[in-house]
Amino acid sequence: MEARTKSTIFEGSAARVFQFYLQNSDEHTAVVRFLEDHLPAEFKRMAADKNELAVLGVGSGGGEVDVQILSLLQSTFSTLPITADIVEGSVELLANFKALVRKTESLQKIPFTWHVMSSEDYIKQINGLKTYDFIHLIQMIYYVDDLTESIKFYHSILKKNGSLVIIIEKTGRSWDTLWRTSEELEDNETPRYRSSEDVLASLKTLGLKYEEYSIPNTFDITECFDPNSTIGQGLLCYLTSTPDFYKSFTPQIRSDILKLIRSKCSTEKDGKILFDNCLSCVFVHA
Repeated sequence: MEARTKSTIFEGSAARVFQFYLQNSDEHTAVVRFLEDHLPAEFKRMAADKNELAVLGVGSGGGEVDVQILSLLQSTFSTLPITADIVEGSVELLANFKALVRKTESLQKIPFTWHVMSSEDYIKQINGLKTYDFIHLIQMIYYVDDLTESIKFYHSILKKNGSLVIIIEKTGRSWDTLWRTSEELEDNETPRYRSSEDVLASLKTLGLKYEEYSIPNTFDITECFDPNSTIGQGLLCYLTSTPDFYKSFTPQIRSDILKLIRSKCSTEKDGKILFDNCLSCVFVHA
């Protein structure tokens, strides 16, 4: 889950916390591995009888996953022209994305349109005037004001045979347990917590057909239990969306949160404490 701030804009320390988490977890690796296994067949279904493909990434962050998706799409259809629209509120993260594109020679063939704005602003701007073959909302639906209306809109701008992919925390797993159990982590400065059950409820309300898959993944949080560990403190910042975990809570609250993380959100193996970072991937068809 991307580091939470009240705004959807990730700059400065918020962007750094997010990047720190990515460097110390395998979340993107797990997502990319899953997509490499499942997207080629989905791409072939969606591209039937088409001369070009239009892709929309919303809340794409630094572009690490987008670059892999676009590269996979290119390798699946070497002759089809591809265009990409990217919606991301953070100038800082978008600069990272653009740098990745410059380093990836094959992506030089793709025309990119960059939208530095929130999902809500993009919806107002586009107003249904553009349609896409493939749209992905990866770890970003925590930041939309109205989940059902957002899904409805993005589904409405899919072309024939198009696909909408939503990746979010899995209901009943560790993120879900942490954020629904610990009242101290919920305040007016954090976006509303959502998990896969919220997405599925919206899809059912809209009457849309979907397929849900799990993306299993864990990451090592052993150092979170060492107050002198820089890595541990950085990960706790991310896990709790708190700038300084040890200074932000009383000793008793700190102890309660750490106990919850260790006993309800993690498993121990070979001397390591592993946080269960299982995700849900939902494919929604046009």
